[in-house]
Amino acid sequence: MEGDPTLQLRIFDLNCWAIRYLSKRRQERVRLIGDMLRREEFDLVLLQEVWSEQDYSDLKVKLGRCYPFSHYFRSGVIGSGLCVFSRFPILDTLLYQYSLNGYPYMLQHGDWFCGKSVGLVIVKISGIIFNVYVTHLHAEYCREKDAYLPHRLVQAWELAQFIRHTSKAADVVLLGGDLNMHPEDVGIRLLRGWTGLRDAFAEATRFEGCEDGCTLVPNNCFTVKTELLPFPLGIRIDYILYKAISSFTVKCEELKTTTGTAPGKDIPFSDHEAVMATLLIQRQGQAAGATHSTAELTLADVVTEARLEVGVGLRAAQRQRYSTGRMAVLALLLLLLQVLAVLGALVGLDAGQPFPKLSFSLLAFLAIGILLLATGLHLFHTMEVKMLQGTEEQMRMVLQALRDRP
Repeated sequence: MEGDPTLQLRIFDLNCWAIRYLSKRRQERVRLIGDMLRREEFDLVLLQEVWSEQDYSDLKVKLGRCYPFSHYFRSGVIGSGLCVFSRFPILDTLLYQYSLNGYPYMLQHGDWFCGKSVGLVIVKISGIIFNVYVTHLHAEYCREKDAYLPHRLVQAWELAQFIRHTSKAADVVLLGGDLNMHPEDVGIRLLRGWTGLRDAFAEATRFEGCEDGCTLVPNNCFTVKTELLPFPLGIRIDYILYKAISSFTVKCEELKTTTGTAPGKDIPFSDHEAVMATLLIQRQGQAAGATHSTAELTLADVVTEARLEVGVGLRAAQRQRYSTGRMAVLALLLLLLQVLAVLGALVGLDAGQPFPKLSFSLLAFLAIGILLLATGLHLFHTMEVKMLQGTEEQMRMVLQALRDRP
């Protein structure tokens, strides 16, 4: 950077909604996304919901000249859907899968099968080390009665911890993705407060796109209009966040979102609008010192609020663990009663009484099925309880440390 003290970096982030057999006009939209990325030539491209590896391979072939370096993050049953394309060499990668991610029996939502994760790629541009994170948190589905809020808060906490502990050698940290949280939600405030990340939309010198930076808007033909009725302008749940760690400053010169359909087409790129940021990175004389006091008091309030919500989820998980455990015990008792009944029936055969094989077989299969299902759910909710307890304990320790600081 000796000749040019300022580095300009263009970043593209999009939830592609590319689910095989489920997403409408998926292949056509993936081609449109590839055409646009090849035309615009961003420096870094962060994509979510690319759940078909064939789609990723097609994009990799199409974008090979513009983005010679890429990585696809694999996790879960159907995959994390996360991938990164870069104009610059990728030095290293790492994937962290969140400990909680919804429930396997909520098939209509399917988040559990995705193995929601955060992916990290490390790139070096003009001598600057960038830690680039891409993630997709659990969806909300119902804001009024959000059963997944504790899980999403655990994910936000683990995301913040992952960034803090893996970015110490970096010069600049970038995070892009579908966080499935509104800007004022406790999860966003927790993530930003604990990591120091800044919101590109809030910091942008110039903005162009959907009003209030919304990325899920009612006029998109793929969105579910009823879910956005309380939000006539839409909601902002896709973000580009950033911060400088060492002797650099980062400013967002411009932020844009896509609006409406793809150029010359009757459909948009996705059910989400893309977010595009132009960042200016500049070396300063010395590393910026950390500031505490008021910011830490505010952070303590946010962590307290998040811990309360995690506690609510913990108590709900404990109730579910108790209910499934009781169901397993009752199924086991039913099975034992059937064994006793079979023994009694066998004794009764000497008296000439017929043995009802069909009835006993059906009852046995029913009891075994209930026992296996209840045992599996009990084990799952036991793990959920432990993960929530662990996060709550971490938050308690952080609160204590914040309060003990002079």
